[in-house]
Amino acid sequence: MDQYEKLEKIGEGTYGKVYKAREKNTGRLVALKKTRLEMEKEGVPSTTLREVSLLQMLSTSNHIVKLLCVEHVQENKKPVLYLVFEYLSTDLKKFMDRTGRGPANRLPDGLVKSFMYQLIKGVAHCHKHGVMHRDLKPQNLLVDEDGECLKIADLGLGRAFSIPIKTYTHEIVTLWYRAPEVLLGCSMYSPAVDMWSVACIFAEIVRKEPLLPGDSEWQQLLHIFKLLGTPNEETWPGVTKLKDWHAFPQWAPQDLRTTFPHLDIHGINLMQRMFAYDPITRLSAKEAIAHPYFDDLDKVTVDAYDTIPAHY
Repeated sequence: MDQYEKLEKIGEGTYGKVYKAREKNTGRLVALKKTRLEMEKEGVPSTTLREVSLLQMLSTSNHIVKLLCVEHVQENKKPVLYLVFEYLSTDLKKFMDRTGRGPANRLPDGLVKSFMYQLIKGVAHCHKHGVMHRDLKPQNLLVDEDGECLKIADLGLGRAFSIPIKTYTHEIVTLWYRAPEVLLGCSMYSPAVDMWSVACIFAEIVRKEPLLPGDSEWQQLLHIFKLLGTPNEETWPGVTKLKDWHAFPQWAPQDLRTTFPHLDIHGINLMQRMFAYDPITRLSAKEAIAHPYFDDLDKVTVDAYDTIPAHY
């Protein structure tokens, strides 16, 4: 680790610490994720190996934060793993907060479209490689200094999915971005949970404030039902059989054009299709990339956005 100069601690979690650092020979900034290794008899924990292998596989996309290398070192006679990532200066939440919250401080329409395209492209890349992120939120989307390039970060909760999709823990995804099938105790869920989160993020980028800020699972469901209508067997076959289904108050769906007056007809349609209750009919990331909302976007330029020189 002598080739890196630690500048400041920028985060800490159950996994360990994250430092902003400088690569001494190039002067380039990187993020060092220090992972405490509770060594098992077999060696490096399988969870760590899983995350590293996923990150290496996904790092081929410009829309995922790149894992540059992995360093396995001894510190105080204990094994430590450093994951060396490209460094991006801020996250989407902080980026939006810079210019004020709320609909009066909207982002330019072109930037909203570019960010959404990059987000969906990154999610499609994850899903194509059999990975659900499961914790998509503005704090996990990093933005470069120029406010052009958006990348998905923190795939620590990512899980490779197989067919048939197994039952996973329900304690995933921050409440405000959590899909209704997860909130209702569905035992089998799919990459569609990420697309619900994408729809919530889309709404937040357009409005400059969270759309569904519930403070409990029950409240979260009520927020969703008040906006999109209370689901039933017609709109979502099988919903009343889900483990945590109750007799909910009955609301009719609101017109999203009222909630998002500045979003064009294609943007409203894209959001509605990503907010489909039935996970089977919810728009996939691959389908969303091809949606007419993005027809007037300069995709070649946006796809080329990157913070890493091609030769690195």
